[in-house]
Amino acid sequence: MAYMKGQGGVNAYQRIGVQSGVMDASPHQLIQMLMQGVLDKAAAAKGYMEQGDIAKKCEHIGWAISIIDGLRASLDKNKGGEIASNLDDLYDYMNRQLLSANIKNDADKIDEVIRLMLEIKSAWDAIPPDAAEKMQSGAKQGAV
Repeated sequence: MAYMKGQGGVNAYQRIGVQSGVMDASPHQLIQMLMQGVLDKAAAAKGYMEQGDIAKKCEHIGWAISIIDGLRASLDKNKGGEIASNLDDLYDYMNRQLLSANIKNDADKIDEVIRLMLEIKSAWDAIPPDAAEKMQSGAKQGAV
């Protein structure tokens, strides 16, 4: 029982740490966090799939899909043009692959989503922080 109370405190502390990390993050860093979240949830889903834990597999695939939906919602197709449109299509494809992986219990489809997200994330991570800040401040100035 004492262990459970201690775990509750640890979980609350972790939630606060994540929340403060999100509040302090730049828009560029938030996208990085979302992409990492997809990778983490997809990897966990694959692990649960291999263990035969259907409920946890479904839960983590659902989270990965929700995070990808958040990435899709962050796209600005007017400013992002063809790149944003292509990313939207790719995110849609990834969500369909995750749904199929869930239904068919197909770890290869999860691996494909992980590979695609790693490619996108590595390109995003290659953007220097100062360039990302300049892009963001330019967007803010254009809105004024």
